[in-house]
Amino acid sequence: MKIRQLSESQGLSYSNLVILSLYAVFLGALVGLIDAIFGRVLIGLSEYRDHHLFYLVPALPIAGLLIVYLYQRFAGKAAQGMGLIFKVGHNEEDQVPLRLIPLVTVTTWLTHLFGGSAGREGVAVQLGATVSHAFSRYFKLPNASRIFLTMGMAAGFGGLFQTPIAATFFALEVLTLGQLSLPILVPTLIASFVASTTSHLLGLEKFSHFVSESLSIDLGTFIKLALLGLAFGLAGNLFAYLLSLAKKKVASLLPNPYYRVLLGSVVLTCLLLILWKGRYTGLGTNLIALSVGGGTIYPLDWLLKLLLTVFTLSLGFQGGEVTPLFAIGASLGAVLAPVLGLPIPLVAGLGYLSVFGSSTNTLLAPIFIGVEVFGPANAVPYAIVMAFAYLINHKTSIYGQQKMLEMQ
Repeated sequence: MKIRQLSESQGLSYSNLVILSLYAVFLGALVGLIDAIFGRVLIGLSEYRDHHLFYLVPALPIAGLLIVYLYQRFAGKAAQGMGLIFKVGHNEEDQVPLRLIPLVTVTTWLTHLFGGSAGREGVAVQLGATVSHAFSRYFKLPNASRIFLTMGMAAGFGGLFQTPIAATFFALEVLTLGQLSLPILVPTLIASFVASTTSHLLGLEKFSHFVSESLSIDLGTFIKLALLGLAFGLAGNLFAYLLSLAKKKVASLLPNPYYRVLLGSVVLTCLLLILWKGRYTGLGTNLIALSVGGGTIYPLDWLLKLLLTVFTLSLGFQGGEVTPLFAIGASLGAVLAPVLGLPIPLVAGLGYLSVFGSSTNTLLAPIFIGVEVFGPANAVPYAIVMAFAYLINHKTSIYGQQKMLEMQ
């Protein structure tokens, strides 16, 4: 598909930017509130699951059946999830049903309560995009649908992770590779910052881990960072490729969604309980904490988390991919750091940001995630590793509806 250059710059006057910026304050506060509710409930359910693991995880097949029923009964177009958000962003669809909000929220809570290996970012982005897009019809602006969608995506991401700059650039660059929606940078940034501040004030905690070790860049260090970037890029590619493949193969083998989730989740339940007693359930924040905090990380932690997340999502369970990607990257980094003689917390952080970047085909957002989560001391290593991770991935993404800008 051929993508045109952005046209907002031709139609957005200063008065329009002022109006959008004022709207961004309202949007950020509203999405921040929704993110805080979603995120705090999710954390509470995850903690409850961890304390009652062997009672809740065996009920995962029942939860799966309920999730499939809810989607079959109520979802309609909303069943496309992030795919629908991208289609609206590319003007291939013109509506995001508001029922997506309660549907994706409740089903993600169910997935995590009963131990599915999944994330939350995709949900937050969908929530923000859906809320914001609902208001686009009231503003007579050129390309209003995409503008409001972008602002909502940034608010959703920023409100949940409280990394507002990274969230801004994620929303600006993710819809179309090679195209930044810079004319709406300021209102998007405002929406993201307000959402982040609102969710923080409402008690949603941000994950951050200041990395005190900093690298001086010489030729040897540059080569090591380049190798890490390639390794993390391959891991991100592997996740995106296997996720797409698994969804197709599982749907082909078990076309009935009820049989698919029932039979598949019986196998998934056994794996989650057998493999280190639930180590790979949920978001993967336990692996992130162990990786950056010097805890015990096994050589196959990253691969097992990757495979179980792919399996969970391919069966029809709900949730995002990003937090598991953070966990996969951090645990792979903790394994690779001693091999290259580099500090484990630093390399875990490099993996955290670059596996995410490779899987989502984003470049700037992961670098800013590194700065906002691990501190600015290693901004140059973040950029080097991310450049090499980005180098080897332009066609594989967890977002199947992502487009690439054609060069003239």
